[in-house]
Amino acid sequence: MDIPHFLFGVLGNATALFLFLSPMITFKRIIRSKSTEQFSGIPYVMTMLNCLLSAWYGLPFVSPHNLLVSTINGTGAVIEIVYVLVFLIYAPKKEKGKIGALFAFALGAFTAVALVSVFALHGKNRKLFCGLAASVFSIIMYGSPLSIMRTVIKTKSVEFMPFFLSLFVFLCGTSWFVYGLLGRDPFVAVPNGFGCGLGALQLILYFIYRDRQPDEKPTNMEMGLHKAPLEKPQATAKVDRDDQA
Repeated sequence: MDIPHFLFGVLGNATALFLFLSPMITFKRIIRSKSTEQFSGIPYVMTMLNCLLSAWYGLPFVSPHNLLVSTINGTGAVIEIVYVLVFLIYAPKKEKGKIGALFAFALGAFTAVALVSVFALHGKNRKLFCGLAASVFSIIMYGSPLSIMRTVIKTKSVEFMPFFLSLFVFLCGTSWFVYGLLGRDPFVAVPNGFGCGLGALQLILYFIYRDRQPDEKPTNMEMGLHKAPLEKPQATAKVDRDDQA
């Protein structure tokens, strides 16, 4: 066994699990209020699809020696499916239809990738096909915080970008990036290297703006996933940033 490779895989599992569980605060709020308010369900569906594809890619008959990739992404897929189902229960009718259709499309896309890889491809071609699909959606998942980073720069405030969540984005991306390098697997290393870089940028922004007062409050549209109003409008408590699972 390659011990460093295994240890970075375990670290990647731990940090990724933290990211997948971070939206629980948001969903407790949704259940309590029986409304999705202005939250978007799209990131949860896209993260679910990424987890399904990555879990499939890590299976031994697709990509040998990547079982740790399957364990955490399989767990993440289950968690994200629960999030999506809860969202569908409490979403307004129009939003429910949109997210329901996207959910069905994501499951269909995963099923198509799985069937093609099993029945039409073998060996290196199967790994290449599944790896490319998983990499594309991993990059999309890691790229989702770009909107909140723009908000931080515009408002000069990190109120809506919690430090520890940014830290775990960086640690998760770094762990899987090194895991991919040690395993000589570009389909793990490249998208997670992208995530490592974005996590580092978030930390840099945090240290630049952490002591500054905001010039202006971001609008609901600018905040994206983080746009739900605070429980107490006069408070300055941080809103959780959940679109990184």
